[in-house]
Amino acid sequence: MSLQRENILVVDDDVNILEMLQRHLQSLHYHTYNAISVKEAVAILRETDIDLLITDLKMPGIDGHELVKYVAENYPLIPILVVSGYPSVNDALNVIKSGAIDYLVKPFTHEELKQAVLKSFKGSKKIKTSSKPRDFSSSSNYGELIGESSEIKEVFEIIDRVKDNKATIFINGESGTGKELVARAIHYSGKFSRAPFIAVNCGAIPENLLESELFGYVKGAFTGADENRQGFFQAANHGTIFLDEIGNASLAVQSRLLRALQEKEITRIGSQKVEKVDLRIIAATNSDLKELIAKNEFREDLYYRLSVVQINVPPLRERKSDISLLVDRFIKKYGPEYKDRITPISKAALEVLERYDWPGNIRELENVVQRAIIMCDKTIEVMDLPDHLKYKINFSQEGWLPLREMEKEYILRVLAAVDNNKTKAAEILQIDRKTLRQKIQ
Repeated sequence: MSLQRENILVVDDDVNILEMLQRHLQSLHYHTYNAISVKEAVAILRETDIDLLITDLKMPGIDGHELVKYVAENYPLIPILVVSGYPSVNDALNVIKSGAIDYLVKPFTHEELKQAVLKSFKGSKKIKTSSKPRDFSSSSNYGELIGESSEIKEVFEIIDRVKDNKATIFINGESGTGKELVARAIHYSGKFSRAPFIAVNCGAIPENLLESELFGYVKGAFTGADENRQGFFQAANHGTIFLDEIGNASLAVQSRLLRALQEKEITRIGSQKVEKVDLRIIAATNSDLKELIAKNEFREDLYYRLSVVQINVPPLRERKSDISLLVDRFIKKYGPEYKDRITPISKAALEVLERYDWPGNIRELENVVQRAIIMCDKTIEVMDLPDHLKYKINFSQEGWLPLREMEKEYILRVLAAVDNNKTKAAEILQIDRKTLRQKIQ
C-alpha cells in the first residue's frame, strides 16, 4: 500500500504541536489537515476523505476522548492514533478500548511518530486503492456546499476564481447560510489545501481575550501568561485564517488586523519582535458593517482592505430550488447515524419544506431534517415535521382572491399538511367533520 497520498487529520489545541506534527508528517509525504478543536475536526471529517486521525486528549470543551468515540462509531474504517503529554495507564487503556490503534506520549521523536503512523495504517481495516469519490452535486465540487440554483452558482463561480490566490475575501450573509462552508470550499478546493485552515469565531471569544488568541503573547505579558504562546495567525501561516463575525472585533483588534493585512506582519502581546506572516484572510459577518462604520464601531479602512473580493451568500428563501438537494444531502448524512439506513421523504413533506421561508436558513433546515429522521417510522411524512411548518399557510399570490377560492386553498393545504386526516383537519379548521365533508364536496 502506497502511503504517499494519505490524508491525516491532526487535532490539538496547542498550535505549536500542530505545526510540529504537520512538518514531520509532510516530510513523510502525507497530506495533513489541522484542527484546534473537536468541533473543527468533526467539520473536516464530514467533508474530507481522512485516512488517519491523530488527536490529543486534553483539550478545552469537548476533549479527545469524545472525539475518539465519535470517530470509532461513525467512521470505523479510520485508524486513530492518540498523542498526549499526560501519560496515564488508564487513559491508554480507555482510548484503546474506545477504538484507538496506538497511544504515543509527548515528547516523541520523528522516528517514533513515523513508526506509530505506519503501525496505525497497518492495523487499519481501510485499504485505500484510490481516493474515495465524494457525494457532490453535479453542479459543484465544494463538499457540503451544494446547489443548482443560479444564486448559488454565482457563489461557485467566485470560489473558482479565488481559490488559487491569496486575495483577501469578505463573505456576507445571514446567520445559517453557510459562510464557513464557503470559506472552507475556497481553502480546500485550491492549491493551498495542504496548508492550515484556522477558523476563528470572533463573537465566541471574550473581547479581552480575542487579541491574545489571534496574535499570541509572550511569558509575563499579563496575569496568567506563564509561557510563550503562538496565536491563530501563526498557526494559519502559509494557509488560511477565517475570521467569522468580524464585526464583533474591538477597535484595538481591528487596528492590529489592519497592520497584519498591510504589512504582512504581527507582534505578540508583550513583545517588540515583529513576525512575518504569509496567509490568506477570509472574513465574514451577518452584520451590516457599513452601519457599524457610520457609528464609528468599525474601521472604514479595514473594511475596504477586507473587501478585495466580496461574496454574498444568498439566504435559503432565495434559492428554494436547492431545498430538495439539501434535504437529500442531510438524509444521507444523518439517516445512517440515527436509523442505520437512508430514510426517504414523502412528496407532501418535501412540498411543505419548499413552501417555508427558512428564517434560520440552511442550519434550520438541517436541524428540521435531523428531527424528522428521528421522529419518523420508515418515511419522513408531513406529521414528522415541527408544528410551525405543518400548519403554516402562506398566501403569496399577488392581488386578491375571492373568499371562496381562498377558503378552498386553505382547506386543501391543511388536508395536505395532515396527510388527508379529516379529523385532524377539522380540529385545525375548528369546524366539525360534517361541515368539512360538505366543503370538500
